[in-house]
Amino acid sequence: MARTQGLDIKVSLLPLDQVPRALAARDTRGLIKLVADNATDSLLGGQIMAPEGEDALQTMVLAIKYGVTAAEVGATIFPYLTKVEGLKLAAQTFDVDGSKLSCCSG
Repeated sequence: MARTQGLDIKVSLLPLDQVPRALAARDTRGLIKLVADNATDSLLGGQIMAPEGEDALQTMVLAIKYGVTAAEVGATIFPYLTKVEGLKLAAQTFDVDGSKLSCCSG
């Protein structure tokens, strides 16, 4: 939708097999998708298709509402072994291959 509106965007797709909480729960079905403005890095939207993904949804909504950048989300400390940590990892994958991130990437 953002592209059809003429926005220059970038997209991050993080499969759940790269999210420590999903690995610990032995349920890696799904992914986290983030969309950001290419010029400003502000988050424009996203999707969390994951078991218990709704727990991270409000964090994403607030980031979008208040114009938080992908870099800021990627630099924020989230609790380890939570699904919301996946937002941080997804934000970091705009610039880094998600499979190369460690659980404690910062």
